[in-house]
Amino acid sequence: MSDKLIKISELHNNDYIFMEVLSDLCGVNNVSYNHYLSIILQKSENYLKGFFKGNEYKKFIKKILYIYSIKERNDIVKEFQKNYYDFVKEIEQKKYKFNSILNNFISDEGCTKKMIWGDCYDVLKQMKSESIHCMVTSPPYYNARRYSQWKNMGEYFKDMKKIIKQCYRVLGNHRVFVFNVGDIFGNDNLHTTSIWGNRRLPLGAYFIQLFEKVGFTFVDDIIWDKGEVQSERHKNGNRPYPFYQYPMNCYEHILIFHKHRLDVTRYPCPVCGTLNVNGNSYTKKGLKSWECKNIDCFKRSKSNRGKRFSAKIYNTQSVNKNKGSEIDKDFIYLWRRDIKKITPVIKINCKGENVVGHTAPFPPEIPEFAVKMFSYKGEKVLDPFSGVGTSLKIASELDRVGIGIEKDLSIKDSVYKFVGKYSFDEFDL
Repeated sequence: MSDKLIKISELHNNDYIFMEVLSDLCGVNNVSYNHYLSIILQKSENYLKGFFKGNEYKKFIKKILYIYSIKERNDIVKEFQKNYYDFVKEIEQKKYKFNSILNNFISDEGCTKKMIWGDCYDVLKQMKSESIHCMVTSPPYYNARRYSQWKNMGEYFKDMKKIIKQCYRVLGNHRVFVFNVGDIFGNDNLHTTSIWGNRRLPLGAYFIQLFEKVGFTFVDDIIWDKGEVQSERHKNGNRPYPFYQYPMNCYEHILIFHKHRLDVTRYPCPVCGTLNVNGNSYTKKGLKSWECKNIDCFKRSKSNRGKRFSAKIYNTQSVNKNKGSEIDKDFIYLWRRDIKKITPVIKINCKGENVVGHTAPFPPEIPEFAVKMFSYKGEKVLDPFSGVGTSLKIASELDRVGIGIEKDLSIKDSVYKFVGKYSFDEFDL
């Protein structure tokens, strides 16, 4: 079929609305009537006109004009699909007012290691929605360090809930949050403040419940085996009798959570590119799939069913396949087990000095796992409790953009020493 050039002035009133848009907005005098983009727009017109509000439809058409210069059908479909997903995401992001200066700092491609100095809740509140591709962190444990003191565990989880809700908003849809936390021994101070209130506090279990209340989906719990027990607590060596002997905690949890914000927006068929699709099913909580209903689609089953797909596939598995983000087979093998032995960071030297500059340093293996398994090169990885910056350093070394949030200004020198001041960007909030 040859492309026929149709002059805008020759079109009748009932011809495609996008022809009028091209004339009104872009000064285009002719367009290829049989170009495959025109076919996509014709079949998708009713949905597009109903979905986009105000001038959004015209803006979208103007955004995709360049696709008319592309000849290959598959390339046309890919470009339309990319622009549509991006445009819909921008609409979602505009629902929340964010700090444009902070967003420009985060988006600046001039540096791949960025530290934001400030309280993580205050910083997260000012970030653009769904602007981060992966999150990895270890939170301050309840009353376990000087910098992490709360009146009681209720207050602790009240603060954590506020932060995790903002993390949910900021994380991209269908993306992953890797959260390292260990159980602790202490007093929740909810019933008594005396020594008799001391007990093992299962922070891992409590955080799973909290994440799911916020909207995350719990996926997995990888046990970080820290090796030999480092404490004398519960040993009771002089009492080798029943009820005196208890095991010591020598592991932590590496919790994996998915974000699946329910999105009922139609997305284009990855084969034909049209929005002539129907809802198919919910494969997981918050995860909707679609089925192509375009009878002219180029791929249909033996029973004449159209292609089935979801936005998750596009956002997490299709769009970045060719970016050179392959994971080494040996690395995959090392993380096939749900019990992973990792040696804790040695922070005290033979002179009793803290060589790291932080009382709870993060082992690099955990952010390395998160970055390699759940992000592509060039994407943004955020650690909301950054400490000395281990996560952002690892992310940068793996060709991602590492972003950290830290409020403890006393460790700035340690951060510079560890991350590298001259290849490091910072923002004070």
